[in-house]
Amino acid sequence: MPELPEVETVRRGLAPAMEGVVIARAEVNRPDLRWPFPERMAERLTGRRVERLGRRSKYILAELEGDETLLIHLGMSGRMTVSGDPLGQFVHEHPAREKHDHVVFHMENGARITFNDPRRFGAMDLFPTGEAAHFRLLAGLGPEPLGNEFHDHFLADRFRGKATPVKAALLDQRIVAGLGNIYVCESLYRAGISPLRKAGRISAPRLSALTTAIRDVLRDAIKAGGSSLRDFRQADGELGYFQHSFDVYGREGAPCRRDGCDGVVRRVVQSGRSSFYCGKCQR
Repeated sequence: MPELPEVETVRRGLAPAMEGVVIARAEVNRPDLRWPFPERMAERLTGRRVERLGRRSKYILAELEGDETLLIHLGMSGRMTVSGDPLGQFVHEHPAREKHDHVVFHMENGARITFNDPRRFGAMDLFPTGEAAHFRLLAGLGPEPLGNEFHDHFLADRFRGKATPVKAALLDQRIVAGLGNIYVCESLYRAGISPLRKAGRISAPRLSALTTAIRDVLRDAIKAGGSSLRDFRQADGELGYFQHSFDVYGREGAPCRRDGCDGVVRRVVQSGRSSFYCGKCQR
């Protein structure tokens, strides 16, 4: 499933073709994805200007004129791609329609935004813009890891007394929003912290190193266009490249890349998910 860097990469790719532009026609080709679309979604989107394209956690938020926001979740295999951009930022002409092109936005500037989702785990919904903090999918989310509210003192407070493994704690969206399996593994490696260590037993200096590692990993991944392991594509259809920089994720049995460490990458299953780490230098 796309994590924060992939969703942010898509948002940045869509913004030049969507922000400040009217949706000339919204085309909805099925009644649902992961759950039913809002009633009359095509009608409610057609003719509306996209005032701002934002992101919260793993959701893209298109704020529309008229104080309504379209929430988009890419799910497991969802892609949003741009074609025919008159600004010349995308080289692709409008492609032939595909079987899983479930929602298409025909923009007034000539761009076409296509949401393709073969596995149909993606989702779209509409809610009043002013009620974002209380919307069922956004309420209760922790702070953004690249925002000012996320810092070592915040983590120390949320981790205090927790016997939960730090890996599971960081995947809890109520603690910090947008992190997923890949980037938690990579962040823990950079910070030298084992995914098995109890969250409440990490010292203040190591929590400081962890918050820095999380920010650095996310920024590096966004700069590389995210990670393409199976289905992910950027808004122009290109692959992300951060997978070529993984230190531990998916590298079971490979040598540790930390200078001076002769350990190997291990894999352990935690709560049904694979955790990759160096058992020698991550403590």
